Formats: sequence, structure tokens, C-alpha cells
Amino acid sequence: MKLGVFTVLYQNLPFEVMLDKLSEMRVEAVELGTGNFPGNSHCNPDVLLDNPEKIKSFQRSIESRGLTISALSCHGNPLHPDVKIAREAHNVWRKTVMLAEQLEVPVINGFSGCPGDHLGAKHPNWVTCSWPPEYAEVLDWQWNEVVIPYWKEEAKFAEHHGINQIAFEMHPGFVVYNPETLLKLREHVGSSIGANFDPSHLVWQGIDPVEAIKKLGRENAIFHFHAKDTYLDQSNIKVNGVLDTKHYSKVLDRSWTFRSVGYGHNEKVWKDIVSALRAVGYDYVLSIEHEDMLASIDEGLMKAITLLKGTLFKEQLTEMWWA
Repeated sequence: MKLGVFTVLYQNLPFEVMLDKLSEMRVEAVELGTGNFPGNSHCNPDVLLDNPEKIKSFQRSIESRGLTISALSCHGNPLHPDVKIAREAHNVWRKTVMLAEQLEVPVINGFSGCPGDHLGAKHPNWVTCSWPPEYAEVLDWQWNEVVIPYWKEEAKFAEHHGINQIAFEMHPGFVVYNPETLLKLREHVGSSIGANFDPSHLVWQGIDPVEAIKKLGRENAIFHFHAKDTYLDQSNIKVNGVLDTKHYSKVLDRSWTFRSVGYGHNEKVWKDIVSALRAVGYDYVLSIEHEDMLASIDEGLMKAITLLKGTLFKEQLTEMWWA
């Protein structure tokens, strides 16, 4: 396994300065945003696409520092009921597919998207309950009339460009938010649908990341991994439950908060996660996503790097000599 970083945390640094910084931190891979929510500060498809010289120079900058690109990331909502927003997200997705082909990057990370409740809706509608019955009707319309048809078409587009790993972050607010909904979309669209497994969005839903890794790993449905932690405030959970719409800055009042690796769950939990990944045959990149408002960018990232470096397995498995 390799240790990587989602470079959006250094989006204000020039590309090569960012690479130098991560190389000095002994990181091995970078995950690059290409637009939509992550922005495209370090990897702009409009600059690189169909420009072989710039592509070559871009790759040389990364490879000369001993780094690889783990994934291109274009998290957006191409199913947004606002046609303009949806079109922009869709265009970034398609450009990202074509750029991944030219950069020979095998994985694209993103969100499944979330439609509204009908064609004329203004905002997305994330359905979280089955009653009153209109919610079930909305969910049925979203999946059968919008989500499945869209991703069937886009999986074909990606496959045409040599991309067979579309990695969705299971994220509340979008139709794919847990292993069950991910596997539902995979069942209807095909094996190119998988997970960018980010435990931080799962643990507060009550999901055990180790069990979820085992479930998705048996289906060969884990394509990428985000190393991000979440602190669960049990006192607030006991009063208000886990659904929390307060701003992320309300740390003392919220039921859960994003943290650097090790500050939500201890080292043993992360060792269990890494062991489960190895047990299901995942041998790719753990890409740190740093969104901890209680730690500076540099210090929070180094805390995560330090913990994970002592946790990852670096050598290949040997024969089971004892049995």
C-alpha cells in the first residue's frame, strides 16, 4: 500500500511547490482535483487535455519526485435539478475521464449525485425515510428515471476511454451513501462502479468501517481509499442523534466532527481498517484528506502521515510458512 494525499489542502500553493512539499513529507502519491467541489488548482483539464507536451511535462514533474497519481477527483452533482449546475458538473466529469485516459490514471473519484423530487425541482432531495409514502415515490423516481440511466450512459463513456474504475464516495446528501446503495448502483450499471472508501462519512451513520470493507471487498468494489477520521461526540449523540445540520465550526455542539487520522478513532481502529483492506486484497493508495478545523494544515497532515506510516504494510505477503 502507498500513502497519498488529496492535494486540495494545498490548493493555494503552486503545483511544483505543492509537489516539493509532499515529497519532503515522504508521501508517495497525489490525488488531484480536476474541478467541481475540489477545484482544479493543480490539474486543469482545459489546460492539459489534448496537449501532449504539457501532459508530458506535468507527468515529469510528478514522477521526478518519486510520486504517482492515485486518482483524479471531480466530486460534483451531475444530477442536480438545476440544469446549469448539472451541465457544469457533467462537463467536468467528462473532461476528467478524457484526461485520465491521457494521463493513464486508472481511477476517477466523485459523487453519485442527487436529483430533485421531480423534473421541475429547484434543489436536490436526499431521501432518508420511506414514510410518508411520497418519499418512497420520490426515491423510486430518482433511481429509475435519473440515477441509473445517467450512470449507465456515463459508464459506457468511461469504458470507451479506458476508464473502468468509477469510485464513488459514499456520502450523505447523495443517493449513494452506504455500501447497500453503492452495490445497488453497481448491480444496475456494472462492475466499473465501486467505492472511494472514506470511513469519515460512514462511522457517524453507525457503520463499522471494517465490516463495510469486508462487504465491499468481497465484491471487488473498493477502488480507492480516503484516510479521514470523524470524532463522535457521544454526549451530543445521546441527546440529538447523529443527524446534524449545524455548521462544521460548532464543534462543541455537533454530534460529529471531521478530524485528522487518529483524532476520531485510535491507532488500533486504523490498524484494523488497514488489515481489513489487506485481507480483501486492496493494495493501492490510502489518500489522506485533511479537513480538521482543530489542526493547522501542516500539523494535521503530519499527524495523519505519522500515524499511517506506522500502520501501513509495505512488503508483499509471503507464503504461510507456519501452516
